[in-house]
Amino acid sequence: MISPHAAEALVTLARRPAVVTIDLHRGHLDPVVATLPLPPRAAADLVFRVVPILDRLRACGLPVIHVVTAYRDVDEIVSNPYWRFQTGRADSARRAIAEHNLEGLPGIDLMPGIEGPGDRIIRTKKRYDCFVGTDLEFILRTTGCDSLLLMGVNTNSCVLATAIAASVRDFAVFVVADGVDSMLGPELHEAAEVLIDASFGWVVSAEDALRTATGLGRATAAS
Repeated sequence: MISPHAAEALVTLARRPAVVTIDLHRGHLDPVVATLPLPPRAAADLVFRVVPILDRLRACGLPVIHVVTAYRDVDEIVSNPYWRFQTGRADSARRAIAEHNLEGLPGIDLMPGIEGPGDRIIRTKKRYDCFVGTDLEFILRTTGCDSLLLMGVNTNSCVLATAIAASVRDFAVFVVADGVDSMLGPELHEAAEVLIDASFGWVVSAEDALRTATGLGRATAAS
């Protein structure tokens, strides 16, 4: 979906946007090593869409921040009651959560093409909300960012939680429609977009995000 008035909101509110990607790592997107995988075709399609979007946003001068889940040990994972309950349950999509993105394993590596020159990587995310346990807010405040262009997975968990957390911190929130997906399928993906649009931000097209970024880049170059 694309939010009504998304393009207008983007032009009006995103004066100094930052691009924040969420968990575009092998632990979700590489079927060879993923512990909480998207379907292989969906994972490949998402990376195929996101890489050129990131390249173009980066070329416009927007800062790009990649937030990656990583755990020191299993205790950091199963201290969450919901995740502890899901661990090992055959009927749970998160049955392998206790094996997910432990430090030293390949799951914490970004997918090829995601990282670019000058990007910042935060590898201290441990919960759905990208602000919990990380210095994301510090980076955004010290670089003067007023808005976020969010991409990543999963739309119904980490993207949703981060959109809410950013909104209550008074950042303008824009979820790039072509840049998000969920391992739990299209229904929950779309439901999350509806919730974000209803109360926390806007779902924008990649075209509108790139058009706005290009305009900001030109204005900066002319100043």
